[in-house]
Amino acid sequence: MTDLTLSESSFSAIINLPIEQIDIAEWLFTLPEAEYQRCCPPDHIASGITWTDDGRRMSINVETIGTALVVQHYIGEITEPHLCRMVSQSDVITANGRTKTEVIWELSVRKIDDNSCEYTNFVHANATEHFLAFIEAHGQTLEQAKAARQQASGDHNSRETPLFAASIERRARARAKA
Repeated sequence: MTDLTLSESSFSAIINLPIEQIDIAEWLFTLPEAEYQRCCPPDHIASGITWTDDGRRMSINVETIGTALVVQHYIGEITEPHLCRMVSQSDVITANGRTKTEVIWELSVRKIDDNSCEYTNFVHANATEHFLAFIEAHGQTLEQAKAARQQASGDHNSRETPLFAASIERRARARAKA
């Protein structure tokens, strides 16, 4: 069986607050669009919150990853204060046309000590059947697609992770003051 992993990256950053003050789900599902854009300029374009027909929370993100425009339709499988696991069937728009990938986004926090915690931003992308047909039609191998996606996604994640951590910290400080 072929490994359909296109990319996988995980980066971490410190949040200078006790873990008890952190609520990733609350942050993610109240994130203003302008704050989302500040978390990875110029790649982050737009974001919004909605629900599936069966009532699950969704985060819609529009961003560029490498040279592709990606519209992510993240459905919350786990939406807890210290762990969110979001899964998206993402639209990927390239110079050659449009395709789809599956993206798993895990946002988590773990306690370091009484005054700090570590935020981890993990992103895993898989090729879909549509994606495999798309790259074949354009003369690209899966190995070539993996190499390109790994480089672009890793770069993107390395830049957004510390900015997400800072945003989560700011949101927690603002909630504590309120």
